Amino acid sequence: MDNIDGALSKFERQYACSQAILTQYAPIYGLDENLALCLAAGFAGGMRKADTCGVVTGSIMVLGLHFGTPESSTGKGRRNVYQAVETFQQAFVARCGSLYCRALLGCNIRTSEGMKKAQEEKLFQTVCPHFIRTAAELLEQLTSGHTQPS
Repeated sequence: MDNIDGALSKFERQYACSQAILTQYAPIYGLDENLALCLAAGFAGGMRKADTCGVVTGSIMVLGLHFGTPESSTGKGRRNVYQAVETFQQAFVARCGSLYCRALLGCNIRTSEGMKKAQEEKLFQTVCPHFIRTAAELLEQLTSGHTQPS
């Protein structure tokens, strides 16, 4: 199973979007999958505020694991991570329309009305898998040496 299908499978098994992405890639970088599961737990649902989508924050963590170095303690050392994050974000917005959970879902899941709409319309099951697939595809492109995702 490749990383794209693996992340989708985890999401289907009730992992949060942020967890599905980070736990799929964590072992590649020597990060314990259970630790990654805990680390990513608070980022789901746009950090519980319908803000930056958990798929995006999970992907940013993966990019940090891939492009980060011991020199990442300085701004200059983080330059490669920042560049990868910017490239990822631009490509994600181009393909999905936004970085923000409330915009991607078309409702604010922080409110009871928004959460009710998301549940009634099954947005987590019907809309979110597209975002997970897109993020994983972009991560595959960025981490395999391609600098400009399509």
